[in-house]
Amino acid sequence: MRGDEDMSFFDILETRSADERAADIAKALPEQIARAKTAPGYGSALADVDPAAITSAADLAALPVLRKSELSRAQAENAPFGGFTVKPAHGFAHIFQSPGPIYEPGGSEHDWWRMGRFLHAAGIGAGDVVQNCFGYHLTPAGMIFESGARAVGAAVLPAGTGQTELQVTAARDVGATAYAGTPDFLKVILDKADAMGVKLGYTKAAVGGGALFPSLRQEYADRGITCLQSYATADLGNIAYESAAMEGMIVDERVIVEIVTPGTGTPVAPGEVGEVVVTTLNPDYPLIRFATGDLSAVLPGQSPCGRTNMRIKGWMGRADQTTKIKGMFVRPEQVAALVDKHDEIVKARVIATRDGEMDAMTVQIEATGGDEVGFGKSVIEVLKLKGKIEVVAPGALPKDGLVIEDQRSYD
Repeated sequence: MRGDEDMSFFDILETRSADERAADIAKALPEQIARAKTAPGYGSALADVDPAAITSAADLAALPVLRKSELSRAQAENAPFGGFTVKPAHGFAHIFQSPGPIYEPGGSEHDWWRMGRFLHAAGIGAGDVVQNCFGYHLTPAGMIFESGARAVGAAVLPAGTGQTELQVTAARDVGATAYAGTPDFLKVILDKADAMGVKLGYTKAAVGGGALFPSLRQEYADRGITCLQSYATADLGNIAYESAAMEGMIVDERVIVEIVTPGTGTPVAPGEVGEVVVTTLNPDYPLIRFATGDLSAVLPGQSPCGRTNMRIKGWMGRADQTTKIKGMFVRPEQVAALVDKHDEIVKARVIATRDGEMDAMTVQIEATGGDEVGFGKSVIEVLKLKGKIEVVAPGALPKDGLVIEDQRSYD
């Protein structure tokens, strides 16, 4: 164990033996399958499944995978949650909308998204003031991290995104000691603080919603800020998280993670890269074998920090072309919608790059007419992001099937 590792744990679940964890899963998983069978969204998919026969991740491999595209179609037919919850929409504390649109429920019960486990591992707790720079409007990230901060006894400055000068002023005035938000935006705040001549008191950062590049983590470390990352989604909540050991990401205790061959439900060999498929034990929203579209791989052994659950290598790209840019997913179907929006557009390609330590997006558009200004407005409307617009002649883009190209290096 590293000398700087915090020896405390969020709860006893984190240090269970493999046998204890397997026994607990063998009890909880059949109960969750039984709940899922009562949710009409699963229909015939689980009709013939005996919950008592599903007691491990290996048993889950016999069940179908649920993909976000299926969830989206189900929600279009049965709004807002597609019949995949076990209580009606009015039974939840919140209803969120993510791009797609996809609707997600949210609860106010203790740490409903299980983010407290990550914040505790990041050293955040009572006595901290967390500047929460995740969005609070429509999408759930802000509430996910607020719920986690509440679980560890930290105060929250609900800052949201943008308004960097006000962010700096507020962080100074309230004595913010920790940052929560996307990896990039912390640098924006710090750079603005430097320009304003303000010294901020961050010593910890809990980030998500985008890749934490090594150079960026090191820049924060050089400023005295320990920056750790989590892997979470709006549908599932926390999936895995880093501890101070910073050796892979530890799977949360209330989900079951499988790594499968992309596009299938077949588990890959240990250590091989594949798609992350998650079964959550959340009783309100029993997602069974939910395909995230993300790539990762299992790490052997256990974390030096003493937490005993399975580890994954973290985010290793997308099983499809869906790409996260500036904390927002850009999906192939959105690019198609952009093309359909203008008769003069023949083809479009989104390219993700880095501009210093920030994500950047270029949208290349094959068009027979139109202009960059008009296309730029449509890009913001459809992709929900600003980007550089390059209009090229018909036939100029590569014929390689890519509509989203990620040119960022993750080394």
